Amino acid sequence: MDIVAFFAEYGPLLAEGTVDTLVMTILSCLFAYLIGLPVGIGFALTTPNGLHPMRTLNTVLGWIINIGRSIPFVILLVAIIPFTRLIVGTSLGVPGAIVPLTVSAAPFVARIVEQSLAEVDAGLIEAAQSFGSSTWQIVTKVMLRESLPSLIRGVAITFVNLFGYSAMAGTVGAGGLGDIAIRYGYQRWNAEIMIAAVILCVVLVQIFQSFGDAMARKLDHRK
Repeated sequence: MDIVAFFAEYGPLLAEGTVDTLVMTILSCLFAYLIGLPVGIGFALTTPNGLHPMRTLNTVLGWIINIGRSIPFVILLVAIIPFTRLIVGTSLGVPGAIVPLTVSAAPFVARIVEQSLAEVDAGLIEAAQSFGSSTWQIVTKVMLRESLPSLIRGVAITFVNLFGYSAMAGTVGAGGLGDIAIRYGYQRWNAEIMIAAVILCVVLVQIFQSFGDAMARKLDHRK
């Protein structure tokens, strides 16, 4: 099959799969940060060397993060189907994939946030405290601001991981490029469409990773 005939037949399908994959990945990444960012900040603040050491809360948050990160995505995808149906009304398609993707990524995001905040120079935090800054001011104007390049790189890493998970979710009816590669490529012995889906995945990941790295370098004033 020549390339013109290929795109005439499969172009709309690949375009739809690309859009579905991007929607799943971007929305789940956004929701994961809405959950993981405050959890990561809370974990960083309650460490023994944090602004508000709280051993019990820190231990609980640490267990939640570690347990969440240790569950394989395929198992999580199936295990929380009742919860997914409760939240979005279905376990199939793009809506059905966003919930497990978010649940899987949130602990990972929390760990990235915690590690990014830990890289902030303690001297800057002490200086802010000496000026009478509140915890909220220190977190927003010192810790998050100084760790922004690292946080941006974390967003790129999270996006790439979720992109791979979205392809995995496609194997159980979530749609997207993963579903196309399995249903139209592997199951129908169509190597061309499988290769096309893989190439699209690689291109999209490289674009977003490059964009994240460029943004991180632009925002990094610690040079």
